[in-house]
Amino acid sequence: MKIYYNPKLKQYSRDLRNKSTPGEIMLWKEIKGRKLRGYQFMRQKPIGKYIVDFFCSKLKLVIEIDGDSHLGKEACDRKRQKKLEALGLTFLRFEELEVRYNLDRVIEKIETRMQEIETRRRKSPGVKEMATTAK
Repeated sequence: MKIYYNPKLKQYSRDLRNKSTPGEIMLWKEIKGRKLRGYQFMRQKPIGKYIVDFFCSKLKLVIEIDGDSHLGKEACDRKRQKKLEALGLTFLRFEELEVRYNLDRVIEKIETRMQEIETRRRKSPGVKEMATTAK
């Protein structure tokens, strides 16, 4: 399925980048500039009618950091995630505090998932990626 960019969310996406949480800032410093396995990540990326925290288009990998703004919105988050997974995206979710206090472990989990995606693609060339979820 095609992943559409929604230009109507451009300004809101910029606003979110300017209001990043400490965990988002810390993770961004580790993954920007192709620092992670040579892949490019985008921050606060509009996809369809949603904005995801981090997105690697080459791997179709979404990374979400759940902080205080997600409290009480778990059902909405699950629904949103299912819709995006239907587009073939893979999700990784981390808690804000996990990123802030265990960043090395978070990076390890991201790299492991990236390697899994690469391995699946090598084993199944031409086969569309199935969405998976990890936490």
